[in-house]
Amino acid sequence: MRRATHTETRTTYGEVGATQAPDLMQYPPSGFTPAEYRTRVGHGDARFEAAWTATMTWQIQKRSGIEVRVDDVPSVEEGGYTPVTFDENGAPVDPAHWTRSPDESRFAPDGTPFLTAGTTATLTIEAYGRRVEAPVRVVYVIDEPKRKGFAYGTLDGHPESGEESWIVDQTDDGSVWLSIRSFSRPSSFRWKLVEPFMRRTQALYTRRYLRALSLNEPGPEPETDLGAAAVTAAESPETAPEDPTLRRTDD
Repeated sequence: MRRATHTETRTTYGEVGATQAPDLMQYPPSGFTPAEYRTRVGHGDARFEAAWTATMTWQIQKRSGIEVRVDDVPSVEEGGYTPVTFDENGAPVDPAHWTRSPDESRFAPDGTPFLTAGTTATLTIEAYGRRVEAPVRVVYVIDEPKRKGFAYGTLDGHPESGEESWIVDQTDDGSVWLSIRSFSRPSSFRWKLVEPFMRRTQALYTRRYLRALSLNEPGPEPETDLGAAAVTAAESPETAPEDPTLRRTDD
């Protein structure tokens, strides 16, 4: 397993990485609303590769109608290469190693670089006739044989404060799944005043996210109001239905 984490730029919340907590839905960071969604996106090795490749090149966001502008990508040197060290007699003590593996700056088949921990980007979202910019930073990357994805945390200027993760995994029967986990709250009093509208927009984009990996061509799905589908208790990811039904907890 390889997991890279980057927190050099200060996020607008302190609980970096909490989307990985098994008990996120029961014990979210204080003051935050957690959410968890899971949907089946296909079957087989080829589908798994296509799904995680799309996930690691911002395609979930782009296919959902969000503009993604990558602002900064850490260089390999920033990953923390440590050369071999020797004792006073010239004998090697510690082998050379990478704090973050150098091959994490790989490329998709079309030449698009995979995102890495530490990448900062600005997401532009359209809501209610307005364009809202949302700066984020990739805070960790998951790169396991059958489980791949990433999470980003919010930066100053984002209307929300919190973290969201997108993880693609392949189960023993070959099924390919997308899991989305998050915890969030309005980033300021100004955004708190319009929180109901923010939650509605968040629900609309979540439905798009859940469908994005099943789309052959970029472009958002028709907007659907998911308010009536909201429930107060999250189902276990293992028992989630194949249909991308919304599951979250709300205050």
